Amino acid sequence: MVSIVSVCVQEVQDEIFSIEEGLDLVVSRNPKTLQHVAILLLAANRMRRGLSCCDRGLREEELCSAIMDSLVTETTVGIQSSSTTVTRIFHRLNSVTQCTLCDMVQKDVVYSSDEFKLQAITLQGGQGERKVNFKMSKYMTLSDCVGQTVVLSIGRDLHMSCSLEDGKATLLLEKCDEGELKKISDDGDMDRFLFFKRTEGVSQNSFESVKCRGWLISTSWEEKQASGDV
Repeated sequence: MVSIVSVCVQEVQDEIFSIEEGLDLVVSRNPKTLQHVAILLLAANRMRRGLSCCDRGLREEELCSAIMDSLVTETTVGIQSSSTTVTRIFHRLNSVTQCTLCDMVQKDVVYSSDEFKLQAITLQGGQGERKVNFKMSKYMTLSDCVGQTVVLSIGRDLHMSCSLEDGKATLLLEKCDEGELKKISDDGDMDRFLFFKRTEGVSQNSFESVKCRGWLISTSWEEKQASGDV
C-alpha cells in the first residue's frame, strides 16, 4: 500500500482518506484554510486521473512514479537565439611603419597621381624611386581578429580602401581626413579602409579586406595592370 502524506505547519491529528484501491491520502492537519482544501482536492483529482490508466498490479516504486507523473506538468520553454551581432570598434595605435609593396614575381606598386590609381609593374634598374612608400598604421580591437588590422596610406589624407561593386571587390585610393580614422566601427562604411595583415615566413604578407572578407590585395598577371583588382 502506498500513502501520500501532506504535512501542515503544526501537526495536530492524522486523517486518512481512501482515494483508490491500494492508495490512501494521509493528512496531518491543523485548522484548514480554503486554499489548503482547494490544493488537496486538485492534487487528489489529478492523481485519480493518472492512476485510472495504470495497471493495478504496479509495484510500489512504479506506483510512486505514476503518482509523480500525474502531479508534475511538463512545460516546454522555447529558447530563441539572438540575431544581434557585436559591433567591433578599431582604435588606431601610436604605431606607424613605412613600407613598399611587391608581389611574388617582384612587380612593385607605383602610384599615378593624375588618376589616383595604383599599378603593379616590373621596375628596371634605377627606377626604384617610383615605388610607393605606404604608411601602415596599426589598429586594435577587443574582438578576435584573424591578423593585425592596418590602414595603408599615402601621405596624410590618401588611403587605400576596398568596396564591393556588382559583386566584385574593388581597390581604390580615397581622400579622407586622417582624424576621421582614429576610431573605426565595422557597423558603418568606414571599415572599407581596414585590412587584416597576415605574415607567412620571413617577409611574405597578405592583406585581406575587413569589409569584403575573403578578398585580398593582389596584382594582375598583365604588366602595368592596376593592382586594384583584389
